[in-house]
Amino acid sequence: MERPIDFSRDRRMLCGICAHEWLVGLDWIDRWEQGREVCPGCGTTCEHENAPRVTVNPDDLALDADKIAQFAWYHTTTVPDWPTRDFDPAADLTPETRRVMGGAKRVAAWAARQRGKALHVGTYESAVHNMLRRMRDQADRGSQFYLYRVLLVPSVVVREGWLIDPSDFMGDVVLDEVCPPGVDVARYLNYHEDPGGLSLALGRSAIASVQQVAVPLPDACDDDWVREAATALDGTSDTPVPATDRLSRFIRPSSPQALLRRELGAALAGKLPVNLQDQFASAAAFDEGNNPMQWARRTSCLFDLIVNPLRTLAELDRQERRTV
Repeated sequence: MERPIDFSRDRRMLCGICAHEWLVGLDWIDRWEQGREVCPGCGTTCEHENAPRVTVNPDDLALDADKIAQFAWYHTTTVPDWPTRDFDPAADLTPETRRVMGGAKRVAAWAARQRGKALHVGTYESAVHNMLRRMRDQADRGSQFYLYRVLLVPSVVVREGWLIDPSDFMGDVVLDEVCPPGVDVARYLNYHEDPGGLSLALGRSAIASVQQVAVPLPDACDDDWVREAATALDGTSDTPVPATDRLSRFIRPSSPQALLRRELGAALAGKLPVNLQDQFASAAAFDEGNNPMQWARRTSCLFDLIVNPLRTLAELDRQERRTV
C-alpha cells in the first residue's frame, strides 16, 4: 500500500515549554530556524533548549500499528545489495587496521556492535531527503544511489507508540535498545529526513522483500531543459579562472562553466520545497567530468525524482521482488 507523497506538506510544531501545538508550512520553519519566528503560545525562539520542534501529525496513517506491515517503506543507499546477506563489517579491514584497532578480539567486538545496529526505512520523501543529505554532507555527490521499496513480514510485532528520534550523532540506533525481546519494529519521529514523518528502526528479519532501482532514473529528464542547459554550458569555458583577491590562495579556482552549472542547479533548486533547496543545489553542482550533456541529464533526472515521484514508483513496480 502506497501513501500519498507530498514533499511540501505542512508540519505540526509542538512547544516544549508551553505545549502549544500548531500547523506550519515549510517556509515558516525556514524562517523559524533563522530566528525570524517565535512560538505563538509563549514567544519562545529557536535558540531555547526546549524550543518548539516538529511533531507527528495525528492523521499520520503509520500511527495505526496494524497497518505498518501493509505500507511500502523506502530506503536509499549506495549499497547495491541492501540489506546485505551475511553482513561482515570487518571484511574489508586491512591487517594494519585490525592491529590498530587492538587485535582480533576487539575487531570481533566492534563487528558485533556494527551488526547490532538497526536498519532504517521511512517514507519515500525521507529516502530522497537522506540521499540528498548524503550527497551534500558525506561526499557522495558522485556515488550511485539505489532506492529500495521495502515490504515487511506480515506478522511483525510493532512497538507500542512512537519514539523521539533515537539516532546518535552518526545516525545509528542500537536495535536492542528500541526493539526489546518480542518486538520487531519501532516507530520514531524523524527529525532529519522528511521532518515530522514516522520512520522505522528494525532488524533484517522484519523485512520480507525489497525492490530496487538505481536513482535517479537515467531517462527521467526534461529534454527541453537538458538541451538548453547543455547548449549554454557548451558555450562557456571550462578553464579555471584563479581568484585575484587576498583569499585567492585558499580558494580552489573555478571555471565559468562550473559557475554556470551552479547557477542552473540553483535555479532548479528554487522550485523545490525550501528544506530541499540547499541539498539539491549542492548535489547539482557535482562536476561530471566537464560533460555538459551528462551533467544536465543527471541534474534534470534528480529533479524529477522529487517533482514526479510516480515515474520512479512505476519503475519500481516493474522490478522483481527480492526475498530477504
